[in-house]
Amino acid sequence: MKITIDHLNDMHMEAQNEEGGLIRMDGSTEIGGLEGGFSPMQLLLAGVGGCSAIDIIGILKKQRQDLQDLKVEVDGDRQSKEEYSEFTNIHIKYTFTGDLDPSKVERAINLSLDKYCSVSKTLEKTSDITHSYEIHNN
Repeated sequence: MKITIDHLNDMHMEAQNEEGGLIRMDGSTEIGGLEGGFSPMQLLLAGVGGCSAIDIIGILKKQRQDLQDLKVEVDGDRQSKEEYSEFTNIHIKYTFTGDLDPSKVERAINLSLDKYCSVSKTLEKTSDITHSYEIHNN
């Protein structure tokens, strides 16, 4: 896995993966950034939300569940250390749409966060990761 980061201006950067996918990153205005992209810490939250969503979608498909939509909201609390800060609490809220069995949804979420999602397994070393979910039927 390789990521290339190009400096655009000030704190504004563009990251590209080997497949050509692009993400803009930037710092806050407090440190000279333009706030024209994700901060690196926001990318961590997006990573855990996206990683678990990919797992959950795959698991629910295998269970032949009628998933029509999924929205993920990730909220992280940071604690300052000596020269840096780290996430200490991360809450992931999943909002599902479809004719879904709640027990299968809960199992899919737990399998992802506890077993399959490499990002959550990495972040759990410093963070308490919790979740909640809602299911909306059409």
